[in-house]
Amino acid sequence: MREAGRLTARALRSVGEAIRPGISTLELDAVAESVIRDAGAVPAFKGFHGFPGTICASLNHEVVHGIPSKRTRLREGDILSVDCGAIIDGYFGDSAVTFPVGEITPDAKHLLDATKRSLEAGIARCHAGMRLYDISNAVQTVAEAEGFSVVREYVGHGIGRTMHEDPQIPNYGPAGQGPALKVGMVFAIEPMINAGEAAVYSLDDGWTVVTQDGQISAHFEHTVALTEDGPVVLTVE
Repeated sequence: MREAGRLTARALRSVGEAIRPGISTLELDAVAESVIRDAGAVPAFKGFHGFPGTICASLNHEVVHGIPSKRTRLREGDILSVDCGAIIDGYFGDSAVTFPVGEITPDAKHLLDATKRSLEAGIARCHAGMRLYDISNAVQTVAEAEGFSVVREYVGHGIGRTMHEDPQIPNYGPAGQGPALKVGMVFAIEPMINAGEAAVYSLDDGWTVVTQDGQISAHFEHTVALTEDGPVVLTVE
């Protein structure tokens, strides 16, 4: 899983380096697929329940599961959530980063910073003996303290030999509740935080989830292993 995580991180870094005004999200998808396949691995998302891309590319008010398209071209000031996964020897890595496109507004930067910090807060609770909702509550506390809202319908998850395993990990909830955390568990923790209201809905394409009020959303994710020495982030190079 460490190797799958490293490769996922490398693919995301390569996508980030390619981001510029004018590029299409389908071109970014090709960058990620090339990195993963050149390493002898398999893109985790491509074909998953029929999803057509190697990455989910969610732009501005799109929350998650955006489909890469040659018609969707980035513009200065956009923010783009890129979710990516790789499979090596049957094990999965899963990670997401929301990238700025050129110069973004202070409000957008605030959202990205807060979402990243909410992820870090959740990871910091990944210690044996703590409870699952300690992770959830940490994410929620950071996001809401900054004036943002937490998406309820989509959550983090266990991960291993399949991409989505138990338990589900909401990004909200009461601290001290839920199953006890144990060494050996591996989680994909992924805050989805909206600038406006929490409500979202799915588009007619069957995949893309957008904010109901049209305000921007950010998404960050890491695959994290619980070890005797605490949390280890696997989706870093």
